Amino acid sequence: MRYRHLFGPVPSRRLGVSLGIDLVPLKTCTLNCIYCECGETNNCTVERKEYVPLEEVYEELNDYLSKKPALDYITFSGSGEPTLHSGIGDVVKFLKQKSPAYRLCLLTNSTLLNDDRVREQIKPIDLIVPSLDTATEECFQSLNRPCGGLRCEDIIEGLVALRREYAGEIHLEIFVAPGLNDTPEELAALKAAIERIKPDRIQLGTLDRPGTEEWLEPADYNTMQGMAACLGNAEIIGEFRPGPKIPSFDDSHSRQIYETLKRRPCTVADLKALLNLRPAEIQKYINHLLGQGKIEIDHRERGAFLKVKKNHGRQT
Repeated sequence: MRYRHLFGPVPSRRLGVSLGIDLVPLKTCTLNCIYCECGETNNCTVERKEYVPLEEVYEELNDYLSKKPALDYITFSGSGEPTLHSGIGDVVKFLKQKSPAYRLCLLTNSTLLNDDRVREQIKPIDLIVPSLDTATEECFQSLNRPCGGLRCEDIIEGLVALRREYAGEIHLEIFVAPGLNDTPEELAALKAAIERIKPDRIQLGTLDRPGTEEWLEPADYNTMQGMAACLGNAEIIGEFRPGPKIPSFDDSHSRQIYETLKRRPCTVADLKALLNLRPAEIQKYINHLLGQGKIEIDHRERGAFLKVKKNHGRQT
């Protein structure tokens, strides 16, 4: 069957081989972050509801998991904020009852964690990877560009409450945006927040793919190392390099994207229309090709275009 709400599984730099569950429509989110790989948020909202029918999600999961695939995680992620779906707790229960052998992960921007109902629904998840890019309101507004009514301190309080109530692992992720959240004042505020949250790990990332804003640049090695040391031996997230023994990495998709880019540069939206793959899935294969040095990013007026490097094939 064709899956509308599942994507992958593909290699993840954090989670190994991960099957994604996307519970909200493209770019339905509580934030409009300047670095988002999925592009600008077109439905910025804090309203929780059943954005996609649960019965469709269950049907797809039953079909896919009946094949007993080799997975490291089943991950709630995708092209928006998964906790916006009011039924995320029901999907968690479904998976724990039907497929208890698989570990579950949630990637979240943390904005709804101050809601008691959200924290209760996600408690059975094995690993939660929340993000906190800043601990000051001014930077939060500039970097994450939240929907109205969201406050940075409320997000921190939600993370503190999650740590108090949740027995699983928390890997706190911080995106490093040079000139915004890498100043001494920002680092001091982040460090104080981390001491309150007490995550099991701290993971630092920076730009390695087209973001929403073209002017944003990746942090350099020295900046990342300095922040890692300042925040308490944080881990710098590197590119995942899939090996040949990972059976669920579909190399045909990677080749298909590469062959398409050989013929003409494309945006992620172009590839979605051409190849009928979900944006989040396309991005994983793009990351793989970028990591191999086969393709590069060319920022133009219409957006961020992907193209084959000149020493990797001839463009026509």
